[in-house]
Amino acid sequence: MSDLDRKGPAAPVDHRPWGSFTVLDEGNQYKVKRIEVLPGKRLSYQKHAHRAEHWMVVQGKALVTLDGLDIPLAPGATIDIPRGGAHRIKNQGVGMLVFIEIQRGNYLGEDDIARLEDDYGRVQK
Repeated sequence: MSDLDRKGPAAPVDHRPWGSFTVLDEGNQYKVKRIEVLPGKRLSYQKHAHRAEHWMVVQGKALVTLDGLDIPLAPGATIDIPRGGAHRIKNQGVGMLVFIEIQRGNYLGEDDIARLEDDYGRVQK
């Protein structure tokens, strides 16, 4: 879908040191995000107490770490992140990595993140 095909105002983009995300939809116990990761960057190695996630790579070359296991993902590939699972995603390619994240759970706030490792100094001590 092009920007011209979209109805209504564009969703706000939330910028992070590794790239950005846009919330596409949310409702009772679910949230859908479009996440972009810059080349060579990765998200925190983290866990969530209240939600599980389902990821689908739509563009680029990803390396997902899930509970210590590295899993390469190409466009079209999916992975389920269980509640409490330690996880991160890295852009292994030279272009933008884009994936869709579907969160499911009883609390979906951005503060439901326990960072285990972080390239940007955001680990809580």
